Amino acid sequence: MQTPLDRVRAKVASQKTALPALYGDVDFDITPERFTDDPKKSVAPKLSKTALADDKVALIKAYTMLGDVVADAYAALMPKYGFRPLIQMLTTACEKGVQAVPDAPPELLAFIADMEATPDWVDMDLVREGQRLDRNAAANLGPFAIRGAFIATFMNKYAALPMALTGTLSNDTAARRVNETATFFTTTLLPGSLERHGAGFKAAAMVRLMHSMVRFNALKRSDRWNVGVYGIPIPQVDQMPAGLIPIFLMSYKIVAKGRTTFTPDERARVELARYRCFLLGLPEDLLADTPQGIVDTMNARSGTLRAGFDDETCGELVRATLTAYLPPDERPENRLFDKVERGFSKVFFLRNFMNNDMAAARRMGVEIGPRDFALFGLVALIVTSQLMAYRAARQVPVLSSLADAHLTAKLRRQLKRYGHAEFTSDAEKYRPAGAKAAAA
Repeated sequence: MQTPLDRVRAKVASQKTALPALYGDVDFDITPERFTDDPKKSVAPKLSKTALADDKVALIKAYTMLGDVVADAYAALMPKYGFRPLIQMLTTACEKGVQAVPDAPPELLAFIADMEATPDWVDMDLVREGQRLDRNAAANLGPFAIRGAFIATFMNKYAALPMALTGTLSNDTAARRVNETATFFTTTLLPGSLERHGAGFKAAAMVRLMHSMVRFNALKRSDRWNVGVYGIPIPQVDQMPAGLIPIFLMSYKIVAKGRTTFTPDERARVELARYRCFLLGLPEDLLADTPQGIVDTMNARSGTLRAGFDDETCGELVRATLTAYLPPDERPENRLFDKVERGFSKVFFLRNFMNNDMAAARRMGVEIGPRDFALFGLVALIVTSQLMAYRAARQVPVLSSLADAHLTAKLRRQLKRYGHAEFTSDAEKYRPAGAKAAAA
């Protein structure tokens, strides 16, 4: 009888025959340099081997070499159609259905069908409740925290290289990527957005296609990508942190308190995160539904990702993101927001992703001074009072709906500030970088 691990390994191997134009030259039997079975050499050196469940480690190792079978097949049509026609067809299929796309390629049909195949474990009522709960933090904390959370994705050279290849080393592109990330998560919290023809469903499809375009361009059009070192570009395991970090931090605190189950509100937030990750292509194997399961899965990923920070990739990404100007224009109120948000984000990054290690943050190019701590304290005081006020309003029947409507309107205003998200990866950005970069 085939085990879950056997099924994953078979799916990984199938990429070679299912999509030879992209994966025909890839040896899926190798263990890329990025994977380590020694936690002391990983990005989480304080973890012990006994803290890592063997079955989780084996799954992480397998998924390190798995892309996105259906989205990758669609992205591989770029030489035939061009990347903008692919985006237009996908947009139409999301908004109006695949029947509205003339002569829709079978790869598009398979892509949409995969997203429509909602798993039996998804409870859409819980997902909607999770959206209502998360609107509070997204509306009040999100605009201040997004930059700090984005910087956290650049802490490791093995996981960060795809972003460097897409041109995010420039300030303008970094700003666009931060705003696109904010747009995606904000959009998925709007009422009805995760229904079949909702804006969040479409945004997930666009992000998924963008990731596949990165894979295609990195493997076929860049001389910097070395599968033996980095594995598959943006493998399934590298999408986990963005989608699961909030519930991982929540689960970590729950486990530390000795609890083994979620409260109803916590469960709703978990269901939202899991369904959003499903739409992005993550398999159920990586989407645990218990506090300990979530902690174990995320620890297995951190405990097996080899530590590595090089200034040419990670440092440049951090600096470009820190210096990027995020507001839509330079009106006085936006310039003031930029100064406040930038200071808050640096301290937020320090506390949530660097364990308050100032020296480590400085080595990454994040300089944090007294003014940043003062701004963090001021924003934290204001945001905390807002969060508590909306939580209290949820307990009052009449106020609850009014408060939610106000939060929804606030999120819509934020989306206008973030601007239109393209969610694209242009092949023109993937220029050969020479032997020095290839050895990074």
